[in-house]
Amino acid sequence: MDMNLPPVEELRLVDHELARLDARRAELLARRAWLLGVLYSPAGRPAAPPRAGAVRAETSPRGAQNVLLTLGGTLLVIAALAFTLVSWGSMGIAGRSAVLLVVTSAALAAPAVLLRRGLGSTAEAVGALGLVLTVLDAYALHRVALPGTDGTGYAAAASAVLAGLWAAYGGLLRGLRLPFPAAVAAAQLPLPLGVVAAGGGPAAVAWAAVLTAAADLPALARPAGRAVRITAGASAVVLTAWALLTGGWFSVASPWTGAPLLAGCAALCLGAAVAVRAARPAAPALGAVAGLAVVAAVGGPLRAALPADWTVPVYAVCGVALAALWRPVPGVRVPAGVRAGFGLAGGGVAALGVVWALPPVLGGLLGPADRSAGVWSGAHAEPVPGGFPATAALTLLLGAGAAAATGRLWGRWGAVVLGWALLMALPVVLELPYGAGLAVRLVATGAALALAVRPGAPARGLPEPAPVAERPVGAVGAPWTVGAPAAPVEPGALFAWTGLAAGTASAVSALLLALDARAATFAVLGVLLGLFAAVAAAAAGAVRGAAAGAAVLAAAGLVGAGAAAAGLAPAAAGLLLLLVPAGTAALAARFRSAAVEVTGVAVGAVGVALTVPRPAVLALALAAAGLVAAATALRPERRRAGSWAAGALLLAAAWVRLAVWGVTVPEAYTLPVTVPALVVGLLRRRRDPAASSWAAYGPGLAATLLPSLAAVWSDPSWARPLLLGTGALAVTLLGARFRLRAPLLLGGAVLALVGLHELAPYVVQLAGALPRWLPPAAAGLLLLAVGATYERRLREARRLRERLARMR
Repeated sequence: MDMNLPPVEELRLVDHELARLDARRAELLARRAWLLGVLYSPAGRPAAPPRAGAVRAETSPRGAQNVLLTLGGTLLVIAALAFTLVSWGSMGIAGRSAVLLVVTSAALAAPAVLLRRGLGSTAEAVGALGLVLTVLDAYALHRVALPGTDGTGYAAAASAVLAGLWAAYGGLLRGLRLPFPAAVAAAQLPLPLGVVAAGGGPAAVAWAAVLTAAADLPALARPAGRAVRITAGASAVVLTAWALLTGGWFSVASPWTGAPLLAGCAALCLGAAVAVRAARPAAPALGAVAGLAVVAAVGGPLRAALPADWTVPVYAVCGVALAALWRPVPGVRVPAGVRAGFGLAGGGVAALGVVWALPPVLGGLLGPADRSAGVWSGAHAEPVPGGFPATAALTLLLGAGAAAATGRLWGRWGAVVLGWALLMALPVVLELPYGAGLAVRLVATGAALALAVRPGAPARGLPEPAPVAERPVGAVGAPWTVGAPAAPVEPGALFAWTGLAAGTASAVSALLLALDARAATFAVLGVLLGLFAAVAAAAAGAVRGAAAGAAVLAAAGLVGAGAAAAGLAPAAAGLLLLLVPAGTAALAARFRSAAVEVTGVAVGAVGVALTVPRPAVLALALAAAGLVAAATALRPERRRAGSWAAGALLLAAAWVRLAVWGVTVPEAYTLPVTVPALVVGLLRRRRDPAASSWAAYGPGLAATLLPSLAAVWSDPSWARPLLLGTGALAVTLLGARFRLRAPLLLGGAVLALVGLHELAPYVVQLAGALPRWLPPAAAGLLLLAVGATYERRLREARRLRERLARMR
C-alpha cells in the first residue's frame, strides 16, 4: 500500500481491503462447515456445499401444491354456483340436465384415475368439487322437477340421500379423505329438518337433535379416520347443546305445561344420557353438563306444579340430591369422573340457591341500621327487604344440611355459616315482631359465640392430619396441598374465629335494633356483656383477647346508656366513661390482656373527647386519665409506656387548669415540662455517658428558653428579660464548665438575643443621632478588617468548631 496517498484516498483503500477480507472469511467459514459435515455425516455421504447467496425456501412443495389445488377447486365451485344460479335460464331443460350430469360425473370419476397415477392431492380437490356439484344437482332437481315440494322437507330428504351417496362414494374410493366426513356432516340434517317440515315444536326439534347426536356417538368409538371422529364429535356437541338449551328453557322459563313441558324435560334426560355416554374424554365436564340437564329435567315439572315461591327451593333440592351421587352408591356403577361432575353440578345449583336466599340474611343483619326514627323513640323500623318468601329459610336450611352431610372440614364450616345465616334471615322471612326478632338475633349471637368457646367441638370426628411428608399427593380429604410448605388448616382456630366473627356481627345487629327502646338497650347490652365475658373466660389465645375487647365495649355501652338515661351532660358522661379504662387497667394487671388495655384506652379517649367543650371538666378528666396511666406504670412491663402517658396526661391537665384560671405567663406552662425533662436527661447521662447533650438536655432547655425568649420581645417590662438573661447565663456557664454543647449553645444564643433586645432601643437612638455617612464608612472598615485577617479568622473558626465537636 502506498503511504504517500492522501488520507481520504488511503482510507478508501483500507475500507475496500477490509470488506474483501470479510467476504473471504465468510466463504471460508461456510466451506469449513461443509467439510465438518462430510467428516461427521452419519450416512457417510457429503451434503452439497452451501452456495453463497442461496435463499432458503419458505414453503414446501407439498404446501404450495395444496394451496394451488384449494384455490383452483374454490374457483371451480364459484363458477359452478354462478352457472347454476345465474346462467340457468339461458339453456333448455335438456341442456341444463346434460351439463350438470356430465360435469358431476366427470368430477366424481376423475379422482379414481388420479389416484391410480399417485396424484392424491389433485384427486382430493377434484373429489371435493364433485361433492359440491352433487349438492347443486339436488338444488337443480328441486327447481326443475319438484318445484312444488316443501323446501324444508326436500332438504331433509336430499341431505339423507346425499349422506348415503357420499358414504358409498368414499367406500369406493378409499384414497379420498373428504367423502366420509362430508357424509357424517350431511347426516346431521335429515332428522331435525324432517321434524321442522312436519310442524314439530321446539320440544320435537330438541328430540330430533339429541337423537341425531346419539347416533353420532358410535362414530367416536369406532376406529374411523380422525376427520370423521372430529366431525361426528363437533356435530354431537352442537346438537346436544341445542337440545339442552331448549330443554333448559322449557324447564325454567317456558309458559307451556303438560305434554310440551314433559317432552322438553324428557329431551333433557336424553341429552344427559348422551353426555354421560360421551364422558370418557372429558368426564368431569360432561358429567357436570349431564347433571345440570338432569336437575332441569326433574325440576321443570315440579316447578310448574308448585307456586312461584318454591321454584328455587325445588331446583336446590334436585341439586342436593344429584350432589349425593358424588359418593359411590352400592349397586350403581358410575365412573368416578362422571360422579365428580354430578357433584360439581349439584353443588353449583345448591350454591346458586343459597345466593338467592342471601338478601333476607343481609336484611336481618343490616336492616336495623336503616333507622328513620331517633334513639329510644319506640318506633321500630321494618325489616329490609320486606316481603321475601319464607322458602328462602328452607333453602338455607337445605344448604346447611347438605354441607354438613359431606363430612369434610369445608362442609362443616359451611354448615355453621349457613346455620347462622338462617337465624339472621328468620326475622325477615317470617316477619317476626320486635321482641321476637331481637330474641332471635341474640340466640344467633349466643350460638356463634358458643362455637368460639369450644373450638374443638365442630372438628370432632375428623381424622388427625398426617405430616406433610407422609400424606400422599392428591389424597382425598386433604385440606392442604402436599409438597408446599403451607401450614395445615387448624379446624379449632377456623371455627373459633368464624364463630367470633358471626357472633360479633349479629351482636351489632341486635344492638342497633335495641336502640329503639330504652329497656331493650340495657337488656341487650347486659346480655352481650355476659356473653363476651364468658367467651373471654373460656376461650384462649387471640380469640380470648378479641372477646375481652368486645366485652369492654359492651360495658362502655352500658355506662354511656346509663348516663344518657340519667340525663347527664356529655361532659359528665365522659367522666363516667373513664371508669371503663380504670376497670380495664385492673383487669389487665390480672389477666395480662393487651386487647383489654387497647379497648380501655380507646374508650378513655372517647370519654376525654366528650369533656372538651367544658375545660374545667376536661382538666379533671385528664388528671383522672393520668392517674390511671400512673397506676398502669406500676406493672414492670408497662412501666415505660405508662410513665410517659401519665406524665403527658398530668401535664395536659395542669395546662388546662392554668388556662381555666386565666394564667398567661408562659413559664407556668413550660417549667413543669423542663424540670422533669432535665431530671430524665441527667439520669440518662449517668446511665449512658456517651449520650449526646442535645438528646439529654436539649428538649428540656428548649421547652422553657424558647417560649420565654418569644415572650421577652413582646414584654415591655424589665423583670422578664432580667430573669431570662440570668437563667441563660447560668445555663451557658454550666455548659462551659461541664463541656456540654446543648446548654452552651442554647444558653449563649438566648443570652445574646436577650442582650440584643435590651440594647435595641439605645442602638436605634444612637443610629438616629449619627451622621448618615457613618454607617457605610463603618461597614467598609469592617470589611477591610475581615479581609485583612481572613486566614486567621478561618483558623479561629476551625478551632472553635473542633472544641464544640469535642463537647457532648
